[in-house]
Amino acid sequence: MDFWHFFYLLIWSFVFVAYLMVLFQIIGDLFRDRDLSGWLKALWIIGLIIFPFVVALIYLIARGKGMAERHMAAVQTAQKATDQYIQSVAAQSAPADQIASAKALLDAGTISQTEFDQLKAKALA
Repeated sequence: MDFWHFFYLLIWSFVFVAYLMVLFQIIGDLFRDRDLSGWLKALWIIGLIIFPFVVALIYLIARGKGMAERHMAAVQTAQKATDQYIQSVAAQSAPADQIASAKALLDAGTISQTEFDQLKAKALA
């Protein structure tokens, strides 16, 4: 295999992988779209099977803007869910709880009175 055959194979491999990425984005968008009926979704899928390149190009031209909007809505929903989860997990305890736990450490002899006062001041700040 000489260089040009390898280069030709490399280019076509890139085009094929790029096409697969576009195809999976289109299929994902079809299932994400709640406004499109099941019959129309089935027609798009059948068209993608019979005339894959032409139908993919038509889909991107005809529904590209809506595709981007649906993708952004899905990303924003996922971001909100992630933020809510992080806030629920990382929620700081109330100052009274922090002081009570510091008092328990002081009573157990784990920390000194000075350290307790510092933790108390930090909790109240």
